[in-house]
Amino acid sequence: MPSRNLLLALTAGVVAAALPIFAAQAQAPAALTGQVSSAAEGPMEGVVVSAKRDGSTLTISVVSDNTGKFSFPASKLEPGRYSLAIRAVGYDLEGPKTADVAAGSTTPADVKVRPTRNLAKQLTNAEWLASFPGTDTQKKALLNCIGCHDLDRIVTSTHDADEFVQVFDRMTGYYPGSTPQYPQRLIGDARRNLGAAVSVKAMADYLASINLSKDEIWDYPLKTLPRPQGRATRVVITEYDLPRKQIQPHDAIVDSDGMVWFTHFGEQFLGKLDPKTGRVLEYPLPVIKPGYPIGTLDLETDKAGNLWIAMMYQGGVAKFDKETEKFQTWKVPQQWQTDATQQAFLTPTNSHVDGKVWVKNSDRAQILRLDPATGEWENLGAFKDTSNNRTITSYGIPADHDNNLYLLDFSSSNIGKLDAKTGKLTVYRSPIANSRPRRGRVDEHNRLWFAEYAGNAIGMFDPKTERIEEWVLPTPWAQPYDVVTDKNGEAWTGSMLSDRVSRLNPKTGEFVEYLLPKTTNIRRVFVDNSTSPVTFWVGSNHGASIVKVEPMD
Repeated sequence: MPSRNLLLALTAGVVAAALPIFAAQAQAPAALTGQVSSAAEGPMEGVVVSAKRDGSTLTISVVSDNTGKFSFPASKLEPGRYSLAIRAVGYDLEGPKTADVAAGSTTPADVKVRPTRNLAKQLTNAEWLASFPGTDTQKKALLNCIGCHDLDRIVTSTHDADEFVQVFDRMTGYYPGSTPQYPQRLIGDARRNLGAAVSVKAMADYLASINLSKDEIWDYPLKTLPRPQGRATRVVITEYDLPRKQIQPHDAIVDSDGMVWFTHFGEQFLGKLDPKTGRVLEYPLPVIKPGYPIGTLDLETDKAGNLWIAMMYQGGVAKFDKETEKFQTWKVPQQWQTDATQQAFLTPTNSHVDGKVWVKNSDRAQILRLDPATGEWENLGAFKDTSNNRTITSYGIPADHDNNLYLLDFSSSNIGKLDAKTGKLTVYRSPIANSRPRRGRVDEHNRLWFAEYAGNAIGMFDPKTERIEEWVLPTPWAQPYDVVTDKNGEAWTGSMLSDRVSRLNPKTGEFVEYLLPKTTNIRRVFVDNSTSPVTFWVGSNHGASIVKVEPMD
């Protein structure tokens, strides 16, 4: 009995301690409040309401609760005139379209929405995939398309199968950081692999069956995802516009000073955003391979806080010293260079252990190792899965605490662990077949967390047990790109297709999924543990913005 009474007392204490926190959140001064409703549903939960002040580069968004009510904290909105927008699939904003916010007062703005006349324009990539007829295998072939453009570009086209084959041939010659507005051609004989001719023809036939090549409307119903509910509505989202629409922020991370650093996927810059002012600085990266495509991908830090950048088709890597604001570059040795040389990933995270930085060369799937002190490179070559003699094509190379390397095999369900001292590779297979592991991080317990792109799951490899545990995301066709854990042991990922940020409690298996205000092609994800609750950051790769997600609990 005494232990039971003690448990009750402790539980009551925890609840009592939590009540003031929630009460403080509920009573926090509001700058703009209202209720979202429609004639069809009445009060509506899960509608994202956005406000952008005239002349500002910031957009603030909140989500309506189960009574349809929404509230913008006064700390988030400065006085001024704001344009209002909403996101609720199937609906458009009826009014009001603007609101005037004054200092020291709360502006009421009940929002009315009406059924949209163009549902197709609102669908996410995930909703298009859910709508398409066909098998999962046919649909998964489209997962490679969304790196450069959304699926609506395909479904609204009128290409027949033969024309799609011609389009595919042209696309193989584009740099991965290309967009329809800002394309870059590969050089020489470098090409991106679309697979065997038979599979290419099958894909062309399938695309011609789901687009508008045969009719003016689609012959399948358009399916939508449910709006957020419950905890998923307790969030504030801030979007920071970048100076040019051409900027494609790929990896975005926050340093100890609160600055957000990001790589440009299609330009030769390193970017820095000050969240307090919205000011953006861009540092020109040296061109080390003139005439070849520009743009960078992976952004990492070493123990000293230096920023390291994978320079893609420039054929090398760079280090940026934040104190001197100077770059140092290392070019892959000429004897290993080809037109297809590509450094997408690098790992300096634990280079202090042995002085070595791991580098991936996507050309021929080579694993390289750089000694920055001497400038010497090692080429460990490509690695194979001995069970089937297939080359491991890693998409992400995180290192553990001893600077041993993980290879996330994007063409299978394999996780390879490379011993830094012996060069021995051990292969582990995830339970989900052909899950296509890609990017992730090693946590404080030396466990590897990674995204399973084709498995629609989060994976975790524990080197102590040598077992992989998996959690499938609740939203179909979310297809996560990257995973990171926070100080509370929760895992965060972002979808390239559903515009949702997913938060996993591994102990309970519970997910919370936050819907973002706009189409957001999510790549690298980052969690700032210096705040409470933690803050999630990501670059909108096709939206020229940096996005901050602040959960209220």
